[in-house]
Formats: sequence, C-alpha cells, structure tokens
Amino acid sequence: MAKVTFRISRFNPDTDSAPRYQDYPFELEPGITLLNCLNRIRAEQDPSLAYRMSCGSAICGSCAMRVHGHALLACKTQASQLVKNGVIRIDPLGNMKVIRDLVVDLEPFWASLRKVKPWLMPDALDNPEKERQQTQAQFHLIDDVTTCILCAACYSDCNVLEVDPQFYGPATLAKGHRFIFDSRDARKDDRLEAVSELHGVWDCTHCGECSTRCPTETKPLARIEETREAAIRAGVTNNNGARHALGFRETVGKSGRLNENYLPARSVGFFNIPALIGLMPVGIRMFMRGKNPPLIHHSIDKVAEVRRVFSKFEEYRK
Repeated sequence: MAKVTFRISRFNPDTDSAPRYQDYPFELEPGITLLNCLNRIRAEQDPSLAYRMSCGSAICGSCAMRVHGHALLACKTQASQLVKNGVIRIDPLGNMKVIRDLVVDLEPFWASLRKVKPWLMPDALDNPEKERQQTQAQFHLIDDVTTCILCAACYSDCNVLEVDPQFYGPATLAKGHRFIFDSRDARKDDRLEAVSELHGVWDCTHCGECSTRCPTETKPLARIEETREAAIRAGVTNNNGARHALGFRETVGKSGRLNENYLPARSVGFFNIPALIGLMPVGIRMFMRGKNPPLIHHSIDKVAEVRRVFSKFEEYRK
C-alpha cells in the first residue's frame, strides 16, 4: 500500500475567517475510490470532516468536489490516479459559497436551472390520457443530455461564471437543450428566445472545461453549440451573439479573411447608436496604439476556394 497525504480544505464558519488546509496521512489501497478514502478518514481520523455523498454509484451527483483544482465525482474516481508528489489536494466546488469544508451552497446552481423551466410544456390540445410517443430518431436528439446528473461539476469549473455570476451556466444550458430538442415539447421557439438573451448560450467562451469535467455523456459545450445552431435556423438572431456569428460567416465567406472593422458594428447592430458609440473608446485606444485593422479590407489569394467551401456547407445544411 502506498502512503499518501490527503490535503483537504477545511472551513468552519463558527471558528474560521477563511478556508485552511489540513493534512491526513493515508495508506492507499489498490482500487479504492476517492469517496471511500474520505469515508475512512472521517471514520478513523476526523469525524468532523464535512462533505456530501449519497449513492456512491455515479448516479446522484452529490459527491462532486475539486481535486488539484478540477472538479470530479469522488465515487467514480480511483484515488491512485490523483496522487501528485505524494499528495491528493481536495477543495470544494468552485463558483459557489462554501458552507463548511467541502460542502457548498448549491442554491445559485438551482436558481440558474429554474431559468430554463426544465419541464415539458406540451401542446394543451394534446389528449392527456394518451402517451406522447417518440421515435428512436427523435429520442436520439436528447439521449446524451438526459444523462446529466446535476452534479454541478461543470458549473464549478466554468470560466465564464467566474467573471459573470449571471451566466446561465453549462448544466442549465444543457438542460434547456434537452427540452428545445424534445419532440414532445410545444415551446421550442420561446425556449430558444430565452436562452439566446444576455447571459445565455452566446456568452459561452468555448473554453471546454464543462465538457472536460462532465462525468457523463452530457458534454455541455456540444449541447450549447447545437442550441446556437438551432436558434439561427429558427431565425432567433436579434442578439449580439447571433449577429456576431453571422457577421463572421459573411465576411470570411466573402473574402476569406475576417473584417475586423465590420464585425463589431455587425454584432451590436448597425442602427444601435448607443452601442456603436460605446465601441468608440476601444477603437480610439486601438488607433492610438497602432493596433487598428486596415481600413481597406483585402481578400486572400484563391478566395474562390473559400467561397466554394461556404457554398458546399450551405448545400449540406439545406
């Protein structure tokens, strides 16, 4: 058995002004999970250690925590895979207030989830005495996202939430996808409008942390991308994010090169005077530092090939 040190974040609001680390020596048995290590530490060394757990089978999502700065499920992870220089460092989930030790206040996570109304809203004219059936192909559209266990690992490691607490968060947007793509739901357009607003799908920065940390097949980033595509197909484009994506496609598809003078105005709207005025200070600072893009936008060589690629893609989409 290997001897390791568990370095666990401790915080008691009654006695501590800030979190601190406490070390626990531990003999690591082959095949033991991180959760079972914590259970043994609490049983044999420190009964005051607080953390959440329930099923122990990667179903309930209760035991999510951070190890060496990244979120994971303690019950699903082999402890031997986590050792770094003889230490396993454990912290509570990020982007949420710590209540005690490894227990965080999940209310912001649940509040975000409620924003997308995560329940079916079928057509009121449907016969309530009959099942609303789906084909296999229809279920396949939501199959992956139904595996979400609401563990909040993605919420914890989301870089956007770190700077914008109002961002919906990966799990919420994935849950929105689940009902947007559900053939039994009658409010698809309303849902697409809601998640396309400020702090919704277009505020994701594509860092990929959510999908990397997700312990299931939900992979929120892929669901966010699919929701964006669905919004544009449905004509939900009266927002900065959709306009930015369309402007990017327009300028690159035309010249093979991004027109950085055109894109900001296209993104906020050519007739949105307050927003255009708001862009001016940034433009002036860029000009003063010689970082402004060329005023005359030039095409790349062999731009016809780029246009053919875009044309083929449009044919494929149709």
